[in-house]
Amino acid sequence: MTKNASIAVIGGSGLYQMSGLKNAETVDLDTPFGKPSAPITIGTLDGTRVAFLARHGIGHHITPTEVPYCANIYALKSLGVERVISVSACGSLREDYAPGHIVIPDNIFDYTRNRARSFFGEGLVAHISVADPFCDDLSQQLVSAVSLTGATTHRGGSLITIEGPRFSTKAESHTYRNWGISMIGMTASPEAFLAREAELCYATMAHVTDYDVWHESESPVTVEMVIQTLNKNTEIAQKAIRNLVRNLNKERACNCEQALAAALITNPKVVPAKTRKKLDLLISKYIK
Repeated sequence: MTKNASIAVIGGSGLYQMSGLKNAETVDLDTPFGKPSAPITIGTLDGTRVAFLARHGIGHHITPTEVPYCANIYALKSLGVERVISVSACGSLREDYAPGHIVIPDNIFDYTRNRARSFFGEGLVAHISVADPFCDDLSQQLVSAVSLTGATTHRGGSLITIEGPRFSTKAESHTYRNWGISMIGMTASPEAFLAREAELCYATMAHVTDYDVWHESESPVTVEMVIQTLNKNTEIAQKAIRNLVRNLNKERACNCEQALAAALITNPKVVPAKTRKKLDLLISKYIK
């Protein structure tokens, strides 16, 4: 491992850097899945080593579909990261999740079409369990950290991931609401699933920026609307992360770090050497 960091923050739209990091260094990594979205910044925040990665690259030049999700999660794993906080913008599909509020969702509906969803393949099959795709322990701690900022915070709700980069049509937005979905975004899938395959705890701090396009008395979502809300919430996000780091339980009270134990189905004897080498970081404790 090049550097050590126990927790990582993946910043989405509007959050492109972490303030307060001391002794910060930038690490330009490569992985078997290519380069991550951007060089990773590692520094100390209240005594804890924290890694920060800009999901859409420096200057926000990577679309949701083009994000190198596998490389991002693999790179964080290679740095010793055990927990990942995703900071994301989302649209609300329900009245009570209003713009400016922050939601810690508890499930995902994957409605993407053009993304690699797994590290596995090429002779090694894994069927990972993602019935509950967010780490409940980390999510609960994140709720507490955000609540301490005074922001209106909600726990729970399903987040649908659409392909993007366009926003929804009204027909789509109303359909998602009829399905019982609470929020809409473009990056939770496959990021959360890959984090589970890498045996990382993963939770999302979703910043509600708009009502998508379903709300009759609100204007349809625009980039300007998203950025205005995110700019107001950036300070909240920074404070929440500091609160989380300061109060984070040192022990992981979950099963995320054993997620692959019951997922690998391929006979180790038939796994190609090339695949073993490529995935060694993820599988070494199960397949020698």
